[in-house]
Amino acid sequence: MTLPPVAPDVIADAVENLSPRLRKKLDAAIEQYATTPVVSDAGAFAVNCGEDAVVTLAPGPAGAVTQADQATCTCLLAPRCLHRAAVLSACPVAASDIAAPEPETATPTPAPKTPETLADPNPTADTHSPVPITASQISAALALWSAAAAVLAAGIPAAGAVPQSELLRAAHTARLAGLHRAETAALRVVSSLRSARARHAEHRIADLVAALRELLLTTVLLAAGDPDPSLIGAARRAYQPGGSLRVYGVCREPIISATGYAGVVTHLLAQDGRWYSASDVKPGTPARARAAANAPVTIGAATLDHEQLARGGLLISGATVSPDGRLGSGNSVRATPLAGLPWSAGPIAALLEHPLAHLAAQRLTVTPADDEARTDATRELVACDVEILAGQGDHLLVRELTSGTPIRLIPADAHPELAHTANLRQLASRPGLRIRLVGRLDPDHAATMRPLA
Repeated sequence: MTLPPVAPDVIADAVENLSPRLRKKLDAAIEQYATTPVVSDAGAFAVNCGEDAVVTLAPGPAGAVTQADQATCTCLLAPRCLHRAAVLSACPVAASDIAAPEPETATPTPAPKTPETLADPNPTADTHSPVPITASQISAALALWSAAAAVLAAGIPAAGAVPQSELLRAAHTARLAGLHRAETAALRVVSSLRSARARHAEHRIADLVAALRELLLTTVLLAAGDPDPSLIGAARRAYQPGGSLRVYGVCREPIISATGYAGVVTHLLAQDGRWYSASDVKPGTPARARAAANAPVTIGAATLDHEQLARGGLLISGATVSPDGRLGSGNSVRATPLAGLPWSAGPIAALLEHPLAHLAAQRLTVTPADDEARTDATRELVACDVEILAGQGDHLLVRELTSGTPIRLIPADAHPELAHTANLRQLASRPGLRIRLVGRLDPDHAATMRPLA
């Protein structure tokens, strides 16, 4: 049983309330309770931490612990006890938008220059004009930079629960100050740091380095008063009007995150080549990713599940779209199912007109200070036709048919509950087979792709 996600400020408060003596024991206690069986009953989660010490977590409607009184312990020192702080610190960190509802009427907000925001249906809104940095934002940026610098100085072995809680506290302050990009980078650092310390198989040191670099660079520029609005970022669920859309399903992507979320994202492509998505990702175990693969799609009154949508399409009127391309499900949205298109026709076929090497040069050639734009550029899917050459372990070597360029395929997600690795091994047994792929470019490795379908 997986523990529920917990809001950053709840974890930070629990650690800050410990005495110096108990803080020294915190990392060992987290390791102990992280492997203790969790009992779930009526939506609550209980962890037996010893005699007369049972920690109970009662998540709110969104599935996460967002209030201090939702985490209790039966010991005499509660709530300032080691048991409660350790269990909360063992939980995944909740995303900042977990309880943020989709607004019925969204207004434009400054956002990073991503492909999705460039496709804003309101072309008169200037989202890239300089914005004044307030004193509270400068203060929050300085605090976040200091916490991140302390983590960097400590290194992975010494960056335990206490330095992490200080980073989470600073991230919460950044959120209150409206520094969305910095807060997101901080949560990525904590998540990647935990994965590194736990030696998870799917952890990549490059992810931690990139997240920490993004956090330090963003906060130092903010602290200096840089007026670039992309440094502020935007709330992840700031939906904006999208007008009428005709989108076609391309594939489903199972999601099992290190922060305790699971579900599915169905990727859709419009006739003009813009990517959109319909997601069902919530707090849960890996089993939820399997169940959500056939869950109903909540866009308008369309009676489709994610499997049907991945092979069909939607005609949407009154669409709402988030900055990262997610389709909203507000009351004003209307959607009608459409017949799907094969990958040999329509917008997918148009993607194949550009060699993968050309797309890689286009998307990965950015300035060193543009890490967020680099991430956004590689988030979008690409397509290519390849011939299988050979396999080695979890990797697969293929040749792109258009250019003849060798490409390495690696698992989109190495989580043992997902089939990405097994699928590549199956394909490795068929040298000479020609297949069409849809996936993502890997920004950290040359000529490397992570296929999804």
